[in-house]
Amino acid sequence: MYNPYQHNPYHISQQQQYSPHHYKHTVLRNIEPLVQYGLHEAQHTSFPHALREVAAITYLMGMGYEPTVARKIVESWEINEAFYPGQI
Repeated sequence: MYNPYQHNPYHISQQQQYSPHHYKHTVLRNIEPLVQYGLHEAQHTSFPHALREVAAITYLMGMGYEPTVARKIVESWEINEAFYPGQI
């Protein structure tokens, strides 16, 4: 299986410089609006769909997109509240 960190020279040094709890509050504070969005979305679609949507948004955010832009991109992929035909 391909491991993207295997060839990242900065991955090892990052582990040495930061403790696992270094970003805890920052990360949890920043994802909370997405968690609330996913819970709200699940009431109108399904939990699998909401999880896919939130995961896709956070993935795009990790690539550098602003949260609102990432959300608009992911929502543009939906057709009738589904990402693929026949999907729940």
